[in-house]
Amino acid sequence: MDDRNDSKRIGALAIVERLRREGFEAFFVGGCVRDFLRGVVPGDYDIVTSALPDQVRSLFERTIAIGAKFGVIVVVIDGLAYEVATYRSDGVYEDGRRPAAVSFSTAKEDVLRRDFTVNGLLMDPFSGEVIDYVGGRDDLDRKVLRTIGDPEVRFGEDHLRMLRAVRFTANLGYALDPETQKAIERQPEKINVVSAERITEELMKLLTHGGARRGVELLSETGLLRQILPEVERMKGVEQPPRFHPEGDVWTHTMIMLDILSSETAPKTDPALAWGALLHDVGKPVTRTVDERGIHFYGHVQRGESIASAIAQRLRFSRTLRDDIVNLIAHHMVFMNVTKMRPARLRRFLRMPDFGRHLEMHRLDCLASHQMLDFYTFCLDQLRQLQHEALHPPRLLTGDDLIALGFSPGRLIGTILRAVEEEQLEDRLDTRQQAVAFVMRHWPSPR
Repeated sequence: MDDRNDSKRIGALAIVERLRREGFEAFFVGGCVRDFLRGVVPGDYDIVTSALPDQVRSLFERTIAIGAKFGVIVVVIDGLAYEVATYRSDGVYEDGRRPAAVSFSTAKEDVLRRDFTVNGLLMDPFSGEVIDYVGGRDDLDRKVLRTIGDPEVRFGEDHLRMLRAVRFTANLGYALDPETQKAIERQPEKINVVSAERITEELMKLLTHGGARRGVELLSETGLLRQILPEVERMKGVEQPPRFHPEGDVWTHTMIMLDILSSETAPKTDPALAWGALLHDVGKPVTRTVDERGIHFYGHVQRGESIASAIAQRLRFSRTLRDDIVNLIAHHMVFMNVTKMRPARLRRFLRMPDFGRHLEMHRLDCLASHQMLDFYTFCLDQLRQLQHEALHPPRLLTGDDLIALGFSPGRLIGTILRAVEEEQLEDRLDTRQQAVAFVMRHWPSPR
């Protein structure tokens, strides 16, 4: 257990102990209990109590009433935040997200309004006793993800629970209860009333916390993928040239990539790489052509960039993540040319920001198709052979140097500096004097 997790546990125990000392019931609840029973160190600890919100606030020095209307108070101890929720029953859900009102109740009633049985367990953190009103322990043993009560009711309360069911099933490596899955299949379109931000949060966890392939496949089986990412659903049945893709269509290729990535990077995958793997061929369904020479996907990279950018905007990705994903798509076919590149271009390619991520994307792409890693090993060899200074040579001239030579500030200075760098990378310039001579030869009249 790392120091942060240990500190989290100690703080959570302190909260429970204080609540009980004041005469209230208090338990660990939800994911932390589930993870503990699975032998996994919890990342967070949620606490449920008989104390009312105002009573919780009165007991702790620093609190945040972020969800007081719903009985949730955030308690802050040593800079770490804990959700402390009062036992409650929910009223009518009018918006497919949250109840119009809540009433404070008992531990059992609180559990019965929660989403899935494996998340509905209470634990006494001091004795280790687990209180199970919903059959969660049996489902943990059977590795089944099942709603508490009628799945139609649970999903009607909060439509995001349909996506959460798929996400938990994938991340935990469990089976989805058949009745729970059927309930999703009957109403996948209702996911569209959920905000993009909430959908994205679940998709991020689905793709980066293990079982990504199973998660995306289950999204497709339930009909959710067609609602959330129709561009990915369209990959199905898009055949590829067998010479390069003996594995099958674009969908199969993509699923294999996700499978390899997830299995190699558990328990946490780089989000940009995960989304890059999912979307790298998203342009193929709309560019596929067939002629006497075979199957072609002319322009699929460019179309893929555009489609991925639109998806990122629709799902409210950060600009950084969007750019990282688009860059992965833009460069994933460049590797086939590395052995033919001039030295300067190769060096620029190898020193591209986040080149390691691009190289890993290429490796996954190869392993999920023809399994030929020639270009991958070539790049590794080049990286080993080229000194750091060869990839990132010290600048022979600066903008100030050019101004001192009589050039005016402006775009021309950038053009000249790039030309000098190009000559360096081609091993045609080694000294400042050579660089000055090169500049004056090609731009003899500074303006």
